Amino acid sequence: MGATTERARRLYGAHPLHLLTLVASFALVGYVISLLGVHSLWNDRVWWQSIIVWFLGAIVLHDLVLFPFYALADRSLGAGWRSVTGRAPQATPSVSPRNYLRIPVMASGLLLLLFFPGIIRQGSASYHRATGLTQQPFLGRWLLLTGAFFGISAIAYAARTVQARRHDTGSEVDEATALSADGPNPTDTGATSPTAVGPAGGEPTS
Repeated sequence: MGATTERARRLYGAHPLHLLTLVASFALVGYVISLLGVHSLWNDRVWWQSIIVWFLGAIVLHDLVLFPFYALADRSLGAGWRSVTGRAPQATPSVSPRNYLRIPVMASGLLLLLFFPGIIRQGSASYHRATGLTQQPFLGRWLLLTGAFFGISAIAYAARTVQARRHDTGSEVDEATALSADGPNPTDTGATSPTAVGPAGGEPTS
């Protein structure tokens, strides 16, 4: 099984799960289009409100704008960590905080992109007519979820750091116990004496 996976990785260029995920994604998109119909992807009255326009715009925005932006932000985070601690995050003996910052930032940013019109209250009249509700809670709920993301990540980071320190302490104790169990070196015993013993039966000489 491992050899087959490795051959597939060499042929495809990535893990086979990546290919399966792409195939499943394309199948899901095809199913949604078959339900909605191809004509629903284009708005004849207002072209910029078409689904296909927003879909292609999201691809271009992500690949050309957002990806370089958060790649730069990630590098800036590493540079800031080095400037504060004087060492790279991978070189720290404790748990690196990088992933514990990445995940809540990505989750908060994704929610911001999904609910941005509601957060800035764009089209509030249309939203009220369609749902009977207002867009007022969007901002507060986004901030609440963002705080929850960072809070959970901070708790997980603290727990992981405590676990790592206990593991390091336990390793040091085990190493010290092993060294003490070895005892003194037999070749060192009796090598030096405060007095030198003279000939057999004679008095010790200083």
